[in-house]
Amino acid sequence: MLRVSMATPLFMLGNYGSFVDEFDLELDLSCACLCNFDLDGCWSGYGKEKMSYARALSATTGNAAAKKTRLSISPYASSALAESRNSSAANFYKEVLEAARDKFTQEISFQSKDKDISLAKALLYVAAEDEAFLAFNREIDICSAHNERRDTSVLCDVKGRENVEAMSMAEKNINEWLAELDAISREVEAELVSRDIGCYLAEVLEAVNKVLFESRGFRRSPVIVDPKCSYLHSALSSGCGSAILLSVIYIEVCQRLNLTIVGSRVGEEFLIWPPTEYPEELFKVTGGHSLFGVVNGKCVEDPRSKASDINSHSLLGLEIATNRDIIGIALANLIRLYWKRASRTNHGLMLTSPLRSVHKSEEKFNQDGSPDMPLLRPQELRLAIMASERLLILQPHNWCLRRDYGMLLYYNREYEAAVQELSICMAFAPEEEAEVLEPFVEKLHLMRLETSWKSLGQKGRLTIP
Repeated sequence: MLRVSMATPLFMLGNYGSFVDEFDLELDLSCACLCNFDLDGCWSGYGKEKMSYARALSATTGNAAAKKTRLSISPYASSALAESRNSSAANFYKEVLEAARDKFTQEISFQSKDKDISLAKALLYVAAEDEAFLAFNREIDICSAHNERRDTSVLCDVKGRENVEAMSMAEKNINEWLAELDAISREVEAELVSRDIGCYLAEVLEAVNKVLFESRGFRRSPVIVDPKCSYLHSALSSGCGSAILLSVIYIEVCQRLNLTIVGSRVGEEFLIWPPTEYPEELFKVTGGHSLFGVVNGKCVEDPRSKASDINSHSLLGLEIATNRDIIGIALANLIRLYWKRASRTNHGLMLTSPLRSVHKSEEKFNQDGSPDMPLLRPQELRLAIMASERLLILQPHNWCLRRDYGMLLYYNREYEAAVQELSICMAFAPEEEAEVLEPFVEKLHLMRLETSWKSLGQKGRLTIP
């Protein structure tokens, strides 16, 4: 096992921004930054009145909400599940979804130390849950087509009933993808042995870069539009991934070489470096570049980037990101990706658009008096909701994230759940934000009542005396 005294810095992660307000912003490609990262709007505390309100609300809806969050199924999928509840495909889907969410929750549990969280395992559990969801929908489509041709009921079957760790993703299971990261680290060790050099930081860093980007041919996807570039197993399989996933691969390989890596957000970039008692060593120029610049890319030499101002003194003042922060970046990217795909026919539509238009008289309504809801792609919308649920597990007190989750539920026409989440959000949000949410939540509550009224077979609009 290769051992060195200090770690190899990584690329950059960057700034992911509030995934609600700027969904149609592309990643900054002007420098070598690897990801967008922004935790603006993080929860900063409870007021006494807000706390008591939130507790009262949680007491009345907590158990149902917990169960709903744990396993969310699209209306289409839940209908299919009811129709084929005895099929092995339905059972397999339910088991894998529950197991993957449970494994993810356990991995990022706040009872465990942040340094013990495995970035690779957490993101592979995310992929397993989404893969199970997509696979189930494909199975339902196959069964429906088969039943239409045969005009008979056929139970769908999944070959090789497996648990979440054994489920195949791009021809490998979770343990085999973890072993792939082990194999890459062994290639780095072999590269160092072939050079017959000592375990100096600069040489190790050069060897990691050579294996990943020359021998393995890993490359960054220029724009995140393909879901295949947004999951860890897909990036390992194809060699093409989003910025954050390439960063995670780099981090995981370095950890297997006993290299400690830390990082922090700087402007729109996220910089990585090895912790050392002498940070000035990172900024010494050799071969025309500093070690800090070699790892973090051209952004540290770009005068338009705040990273260009970092030196050995300012480096010590940066706030170190946690593993949970990095997982949050990947989840926020998934939300952004699937929201853009779900709303592609509604250019410029943002989650918060209904909040801005609630007071406007020109808002359009259908013949039945309900708001004219935009047409969204249900499968992509459900995947965005699932990613939002996981992000709330990471940051349960972030009112901004809870607002966005509630708005996703609203677009999915889950009005009761949306009212609940947005009401909790109002208890945590700043006063000015709560004032924006209040009229929308009241309106949404009436829409929920009207939906319930119509579900009972009543005709006409519900009127309030």
